Amino acid sequence: MNKVLLVDDDVDLTAMLSQYLAREGFEAYAVHDGEAGAAEALSQPYSIIILDIMMPRLSGIEALRRIRARSQVPVLMLTARGDNIDRIVGLDMGADDYVPKPCTPGELVARIRAILRRTEGREPIASAAPREASKLLQAGPLTLSPGSRRATWQGQPLELTGTEFSLLEVLTRHAGQLVSKQDISVQAFGQPLARFDRRIDVHISSIRQKLGLRDDGQSWIQSVRGRGYQLLKD
Repeated sequence: MNKVLLVDDDVDLTAMLSQYLAREGFEAYAVHDGEAGAAEALSQPYSIIILDIMMPRLSGIEALRRIRARSQVPVLMLTARGDNIDRIVGLDMGADDYVPKPCTPGELVARIRAILRRTEGREPIASAAPREASKLLQAGPLTLSPGSRRATWQGQPLELTGTEFSLLEVLTRHAGQLVSKQDISVQAFGQPLARFDRRIDVHISSIRQKLGLRDDGQSWIQSVRGRGYQLLKD
C-alpha cells in the first residue's frame, strides 16, 4: 500500500483527504506544520509527500528544502490559486508537481497516481514499447536507466527528481531532435500541456544547471522559443 504524508495546517482538510485517500487504497498520515512535516518525511519511507506552502513554524518551501537535502521522495505542492512565484520556486527546488488550492480530492488523487507512475518507472502512456523501458538510453555523456530511474553524467551519478528524470528521458529518446512542449508534456506527464503552464520550462532550467555547459559554451539542452527543446547528442 502506498503511504502518503499530508503536510497542511488545515486539520479539517487533511481529515477529509485522509478518508478519501483510504477509500482509494492509500495509507495516509497527516501533520500540521512545516517543521513536523519535514521531520516526518525523513523519518520513514513514504511513497509521496503532499506539502502545503503556507504553514506555521516552517513554510512549505523551506520544508521542501530540508527534504530535498536528504531525500528524493516525490513531493506534490499545494499552492494558492494564481500564486505563480511560490509555484515556480517550489518546482525549481525539486517539487515534482503542484495542485492549486482549492482542489477536489479526485484531482489530487489523479495527480498522485501520475507522479507515482513516473517515479516508479512505469510509462504514463504508451509512448514506448515495454521492452524499451529496460534498455539503457545514451546521448553523449548522459546515460539513463528507465527501469531503475537512475542517471549518470560523464560517468558520475546524476541526481534528478522524478519529474526531471521523466523530462530528460523524453529528450534522450529523441536526442538530436526538436521535441515540442506539448509532446514533452504528454510523454512525460501523461497529459496535455495546460495554457500558461511553465512546469516544463522551470524543470528544464534546473536540469540545465545540473548538466552544465558544453565545451563550446552552449547548453546541452537547446530551446526554440515557442516550439520546444532539443537535447544535443555530442
